[in-house]
Amino acid sequence: MVSDPNVDELVVADFGREWQTFDSSDVPPEELVRQFERYFSVFPWEDLPDAAVGFDAGCGSGRWARFVAPRVGRLHCIDASAGALDVARRVLAGSSNVDFHLASVSDLPLAPASMDFGYSLGVLHHVPHTSAAIASCVSRLRAGAPFLVYLYYALDGRPWWFRALFRGVSALRQRISRWPHRRKLAVTNVIAVLVYLPLGRAARSAERRGRTVDGWPLSFYRDRSLYTMRNDALDRFGTRLERRFTKEEVVEMLTDAGLVSVVVSTQAPYWCACGVKATLPASES
Repeated sequence: MVSDPNVDELVVADFGREWQTFDSSDVPPEELVRQFERYFSVFPWEDLPDAAVGFDAGCGSGRWARFVAPRVGRLHCIDASAGALDVARRVLAGSSNVDFHLASVSDLPLAPASMDFGYSLGVLHHVPHTSAAIASCVSRLRAGAPFLVYLYYALDGRPWWFRALFRGVSALRQRISRWPHRRKLAVTNVIAVLVYLPLGRAARSAERRGRTVDGWPLSFYRDRSLYTMRNDALDRFGTRLERRFTKEEVVEMLTDAGLVSVVVSTQAPYWCACGVKATLPASES
């Protein structure tokens, strides 16, 4: 994988350390369920065949695979980090229908047109060529099979002040992400406690008083635990490579890869999108 043009080895190493630090074991179960349901809100479970076989591209710690595995016949968990796969194996130790593969999204160890479904959540915005990674995933699907993806949004529709704030955060990320893991972890823990926690709890309090808080910074964390905030702060500030896409760009990439009937979730996190593989390549349909 060292020569794979769609793998950033430093990013892979960072995520391996992240999942070894945060394996989701301390997240309240009901919180994980809520997050899972949000990610999969546009996924057509009812259209999967009996004993469906599919894949999780960039499975990380296996926190979402634990909810998918009981619903399907077989699940292939794939990640470019050996450290992440070690965590996923532990998390999914009780699931006999899961196979684990050390591989990149550009070199998925699955036969073309063989899978009944696939998904990749929070991964493909951390590779050099997102559209190529999506195309690789879609190529493994049979005709009519769904593919779900979550990609960072490009602040679509946000006001100027929000975008200005984001530019400052991004500049800070560029610096922090290059620090050693322990230093990054210490600093992002502080950010979680001093920024994520108060803003998230303020949004929760305001919402309970009848205010609409969806546009508030970090309001997404109003019902999240401190553990999740710490994990996401490390993810947000500790990752060297981050790409963001508008809703239109997400739809275009999925369509160009051969998906049709693309649906994009209207709720946070943005953007969660799902389409089904066309019977014919997009250029012939």
